[in-house]
Amino acid sequence: MEDRIWDRIVKYTELQGTSGQEHLVRQAFREDLTPLVDEIVQNGMGGLYGIRHNADAQAPRVMFGAHMDEVGFIVRAITPRGMLQVEAVGGWNPYTVSAQRFTLYTREQQFPVVSSAVSPHFLRESNVNGAPTITDILFDGGFTSHDEAWSFGIRPGDFIIPAVKTEMLANQKRVVSKSWDNRFGLVTILNALENLKSEALPNTLIMGANTQEEVGLRGVGPAVNQLQPDLFFALDSSAADDTRSDQAQGQMDQGALLRVFDPGVIMPLRLKEFILDTANDAHIPLQYFVAKGGTDAHGAQSQNSGVPSVALGVASRYIHTHQTVWSIADFEAAQALVETLARKLDKTTVNDIIYGD
Repeated sequence: MEDRIWDRIVKYTELQGTSGQEHLVRQAFREDLTPLVDEIVQNGMGGLYGIRHNADAQAPRVMFGAHMDEVGFIVRAITPRGMLQVEAVGGWNPYTVSAQRFTLYTREQQFPVVSSAVSPHFLRESNVNGAPTITDILFDGGFTSHDEAWSFGIRPGDFIIPAVKTEMLANQKRVVSKSWDNRFGLVTILNALENLKSEALPNTLIMGANTQEEVGLRGVGPAVNQLQPDLFFALDSSAADDTRSDQAQGQMDQGALLRVFDPGVIMPLRLKEFILDTANDAHIPLQYFVAKGGTDAHGAQSQNSGVPSVALGVASRYIHTHQTVWSIADFEAAQALVETLARKLDKTTVNDIIYGD
């Protein structure tokens, strides 16, 4: 992997920005995106897209959308002892939350905090059973009272975001980081625009990222209505299930993911055939994925007069935790697929995908 790409991965995965608190990610993304496109547009939800215009006003509008946000927590209340009660922002497995480091963002400052855990010593003396709930887990910034925490500017509505270092693992084939869901998409978009910069494309290429995907796909609808694409590709990281079986959904090192079905999207037939043929012709490894959750493709497809949409991405272990493990080979396959699709989606192809029977 080139140093510039690794540096970009570290930069974006270590940035902190949960749903509703994406501004630090957006600032960095805008700075990196601007020199790679002809125009930058932002919507009222905070989504940010770059547009590469085409001289042909009838060229198809092809949109690739990631999302900036990651899962985290928001302060609900401060206890008399200065502990923070929280609500989850996005989906968390409660078993993974305790005894982890986070950053608390107030209006003016940032503070380290840690999520509480029950010592095994106390478990021996109690009848604690079953999974914890998020509301059981307090966050501890070392404050001694409600008033002391308040004096540091801590208020309900402040955000708490995982604090994690990104590292290459021993075999140099895999990486551990937070927020690969979905800083994967941001890195892929920047790399693709960089690699395609000197090439003439047969479409108006629209690439960027939405906000608040993790709390109900809230940002993609405004973006699609603003930018009026003919096709929409969600770029996202999905949950690998390969630690239990080599037949389970989402296998590491088996290539990019093509979400043929999830609870919100049945992949359009012509679009599926085109992607499969494109990947085969370019020798890009690709795996089918039937998912339990949704992506921004769900939020995009029913906008305007209907927008054929699908999610492309990678399988990653332990997403929505502090420590996601993901494959460099899969990332590179997804990167190659995005760039190849951008090169091939001309007017005839897009019309066939939308209107062909």
